[in-house]
Amino acid sequence: MGHRVAVPTATVGSNAGVWRGRARFGSRGFTLVELLVVFAIAGLLVGIAPIAFEKLRESSQYRGTLRAVITDLRRAHQLATTEGRAVRFQMDLAQRQFGLQGAVPTALPSALTVRATVGSTELSPRDVASILFLPDGGATGGTFDLVRPSGSGTRLRVDWLTGRVEHQPLAP
Repeated sequence: MGHRVAVPTATVGSNAGVWRGRARFGSRGFTLVELLVVFAIAGLLVGIAPIAFEKLRESSQYRGTLRAVITDLRRAHQLATTEGRAVRFQMDLAQRQFGLQGAVPTALPSALTVRATVGSTELSPRDVASILFLPDGGATGGTFDLVRPSGSGTRLRVDWLTGRVEHQPLAP
């Protein structure tokens, strides 16, 4: 009188999870197509890396130089007003270096083009453009353009009346 019902059961034991003729965790190697794709991607990366690195290096040098010039200009203004003496910032266009007069100069990266517009009394015959910051807060004024190889850059402007240092982007 009793009916028997067949119930499916799961396989448990050492053969569980094994596929017929192949291990559960995949194949034992790569196909030729997979290897060619990997080598093609690696070749592209090796070809692109030097270009990307050079652009990164140029960009880093530009930003670092821009910050250093702005810092030196503002420091000259601060020293002039707090110490009550004239302080000169110099941009040596021939030697490609800048800094406060009497201090160790900082070199300009070779990739940057620098243009200076200063008063005729502030440009020496040796192509040293300078801005003199005065104790009353004023300055002789002028601009320095830092231009990247792409043509873009920044114009740093020192106001002659207030000695304030401002910067604005230059379009290529």
